[in-house]
Amino acid sequence: MDLEAVAAISRLKYRYLRCLDTKSWDEFADTLTPDATATYGVDLQFESRDALVDFMRNTLGPHVITEHHCDHPEIDIDGETATGIWYLADTVLIPEHNMVLRGAAFYSDRYVLCDDGEWRIAHTGYERTYEVVVSLKDVPSFQLTSNRWAMHQPRSA
Repeated sequence: MDLEAVAAISRLKYRYLRCLDTKSWDEFADTLTPDATATYGVDLQFESRDALVDFMRNTLGPHVITEHHCDHPEIDIDGETATGIWYLADTVLIPEHNMVLRGAAFYSDRYVLCDDGEWRIAHTGYERTYEVVVSLKDVPSFQLTSNRWAMHQPRSA
């Protein structure tokens, strides 16, 4: 097994998640090949990096707080390509809609070693094992005490 490639792909996946959660869209885009595809569940599919990044930028903007954790990687290297399976646990908090989503899934990824010597994601996607949505109104003690993007949100009247 090529442990150096496994380590590089692990760092790539972690960077993909960090950039998603910090809304670092240019760096997020750089984790993907230009023709990357993505499939999140049965209803959400993308046929290019640009389409995926645009969707994430518009859907997960400063009004949405996300937390994605991937671990338990199963990475197989085959020359300049690789596959990976990751366990995902995620939280999506949308304060303006008083909701929180929690879920788990298994990612299935394909990676390629690009001409610049960097691994990138050629395909990513997951199948949910569960997802729950809770109204924050059902949690009377809920208080959002810190929000990195609060200064970017319009104040409600």
